Amino acid sequence: MNCIIVDDEPLAREAIEMLVDQTDNLNLTGSFNSPEAAKSFMESNAVELIFLDIQMPGVNGIEFARTIPKETFVIFTTAYSEFATDSYEVDAIDYLIKPVKLERFQKAVEKAHTYSRLLKAGYANNNIEQVADDFFFVKADRRIFKISFNNILFIQGLKDYVVMHCENQKVITAMNIKTIYDQLPKDMFVRVSKSYVINVKHIDSVDNNTVYMGTNEIPVGSIYRDFFFDEFVTKKIVGR
Repeated sequence: MNCIIVDDEPLAREAIEMLVDQTDNLNLTGSFNSPEAAKSFMESNAVELIFLDIQMPGVNGIEFARTIPKETFVIFTTAYSEFATDSYEVDAIDYLIKPVKLERFQKAVEKAHTYSRLLKAGYANNNIEQVADDFFFVKADRRIFKISFNNILFIQGLKDYVVMHCENQKVITAMNIKTIYDQLPKDMFVRVSKSYVINVKHIDSVDNNTVYMGTNEIPVGSIYRDFFFDEFVTKKIVGR
């Protein structure tokens, strides 16, 4: 996967370069100190993945991410955790806090590889065929799969697609996240950000900004927070 680094701090770029060197299936084709320089490079070079800082002079990482081609994935790398929710509003693959550890870095890269493989395999042409009381059918790879609501952990909006993360598989389809959310039972599923719908039955724990589901950390957006906590968390807390 061809990748580039965009960060105004030289030491930060060097740190990510070292992580790239230690990670299989990554080919670093450029390292830039500004979005403007990266944009110029991308006009004549294919880039599949960008490791992108957020806080930079001039155009920041969030603004730049909104302008990149939809087939290019973004992993944000920043020292500021408060930008996590904003990063998913622009369909980022992941959000890494500096200093980035190798294991966490490679987990984010594997996520990008997984989505890339799914898209190249043709899953993007799928759609939901039928919705029943506790399942729906989805066309995938020239077959029709039955997906039970109980088996869905969460659904992620990613550019022009949604990725259904199930207990034993991932299915990607060309669909707006609002469209699929409207077809799901509202006592089981809730939208927690622009990019995520979760199955409340699979929640392990929550804090003010994040839902934890196994090894997955789902950001809670500010405009969805009150409804989520009021309807699915606060009412369920056991008192003394």
